[in-house]
Amino acid sequence: MNTLAHAGPGPWILLFPLVWAAVILGLVTVARRARGFGRFAGPGRGAGPDDSSPIALLGHRFAAGEIDEDEYWRRLTVLEEQFGRRTDSKGRRA
Repeated sequence: MNTLAHAGPGPWILLFPLVWAAVILGLVTVARRARGFGRFAGPGRGAGPDDSSPIALLGHRFAAGEIDEDEYWRRLTVLEEQFGRRTDSKGRRA
């Protein structure tokens, strides 16, 4: 009688570390996606400009009253030229 107890685990022993690696990788991926650190943004994320972009910072300064409207539009024009905000064929913002 040749049972598994006498013959040892055989090549199947290599499967267990792979299963654990897959489980750990899956848990890390789910945790990163839930916290928003994944490579791709989920629904509703990344739709607007980045809060650290110069245009967003200019908007925050204008909203806080640090700069007036004339200075806001002057600086926004310069930033749009530098960073190339997308426009359609009629010159409207996309």
